[in-house]
Amino acid sequence: MPGMQKTPGGAGSPGSAVAVVTLGCARNEVDSEELAGRLEAGGWRLAPEPAQADVVLVNTCGFVEAAKKDSIDTVLAAADLAEGDRPRAVVAVGCLAERYGAELSAALPEADAVLSFDDYPLIAERLRDIVAGHRPAPHVPRDRRRLLPLAPADRPPATPRIEDVADLPTGPPSGPRTLRRRLDGGVVAPLKLASGCDRRCAFCAIPSFRGAFVSRTPAEILAEARWLAAQGVREVVLVSENSTSYGKDLGDLRLLERLLPEVAAVPGITRVRVNYLQPAEVRPGLVEVVATTPGVAPYFDLSFQHASSRVLRRMRRFGGTERFLELLAGVRALAPAAGVRTNVIVGFPGETEDDTAELERFLAAARLDAVGVFGYSDEDGTEAAGMDAKLDADTIADRVRRIGGLAEELVAQRAEERVGEVVEVLLERVHGRVGEGRAAHQAPEVDGSTTVRCEDAPARAYAGSPPALRVGDLVRARVVATEGVDLVADLLDCAVEGAA
Repeated sequence: MPGMQKTPGGAGSPGSAVAVVTLGCARNEVDSEELAGRLEAGGWRLAPEPAQADVVLVNTCGFVEAAKKDSIDTVLAAADLAEGDRPRAVVAVGCLAERYGAELSAALPEADAVLSFDDYPLIAERLRDIVAGHRPAPHVPRDRRRLLPLAPADRPPATPRIEDVADLPTGPPSGPRTLRRRLDGGVVAPLKLASGCDRRCAFCAIPSFRGAFVSRTPAEILAEARWLAAQGVREVVLVSENSTSYGKDLGDLRLLERLLPEVAAVPGITRVRVNYLQPAEVRPGLVEVVATTPGVAPYFDLSFQHASSRVLRRMRRFGGTERFLELLAGVRALAPAAGVRTNVIVGFPGETEDDTAELERFLAAARLDAVGVFGYSDEDGTEAAGMDAKLDADTIADRVRRIGGLAEELVAQRAEERVGEVVEVLLERVHGRVGEGRAAHQAPEVDGSTTVRCEDAPARAYAGSPPALRVGDLVRARVVATEGVDLVADLLDCAVEGAA
């Protein structure tokens, strides 16, 4: 790449600018903010846009083919910018980089470096070396599940290594330092519970490059929740590859049930949401805590993946239509208005028309608020990639359209059922007397949203003119209309909580 020689006061010197570009899931968002914290602590200045940076750090996604392509396209776009004066270097990190390492480096010479997760603790130094013209040897991928003991109880907590740097001015007043920097400043933020996964779903490659499941300690999570609250965050979304496994390596499989109320009690935090629940591991006690604890969103992100027990067994998963409906009945017995979302894979090897019909039967009965529909594709290194009875691309595409169309119709119907319901909406954007945010059954990024109107609310709700809405307010409103999965609601009263 032109202009890679380091010059006094140039890229790599104190105050040089780096732009962090994030692709993929909320777990990657946390990784990016932790990288940003390390970079800033190491003397780098964070740039809001790649065109304003000396180095562009692309945090890639390696989950499915579309995400891989998006990651590569983003690296190429950053490299195109580098043909001018800036940036001086483009570096790939994240899941795609970890998963393919040297192979990706050879196939993508536009990237000045492809770094591993192992480079994260010294990311500031790594980038300085790269802009000085030292291209590091790309790593050879390895199965990260084998880096820790097989028994979860023998694994250490996933406390990040924190270099010997001065305390950050925005860190918590006591307890573990939070080496993280917010990159978007919104009132909702993810908070990582754990990393890795011990399950062996036949279609999923994530455990091989994310590693075995390792929980963070409750003290570290609570310290980070307090830090986020100090940054203006009002809702924390607890994320991991499998949140229902939290605590098993700390000697307490029910630790999440005790942690959730503690996070909800952090001053400044209005709402807590937990994502990525494995249906086979959901416990009655966890359902009760999520469904009934004040400050915890009654929201269940359950990755059913299919409803045919035959297909699920081939996927190395468990359950089926009747078991899943029983789980949902238990949720709604405690919280009738609880939100439920899921993802399903269609076209898995060996899937028949009867299996597809069973999935349709389940979706029609489940009354879900959001459904992600994905067509099966082979993933390198997975069991499913070597299975027989593969379906052709046209059949898979047809089933994606069929199930996707049904899901779209059903979630719109579920939204219509909420007309007349009173919802609590955390406002993320405000335009005059109209706000937009999420009700408890709506997770950020992946679900619908709720528009809250002041001017059309009943006049009796106010002692005078309608109040001005503010970002960060938690308001109560009555649903009056729907637009697909999105809701329209009128402000119910003047009381707000958790104002920014």
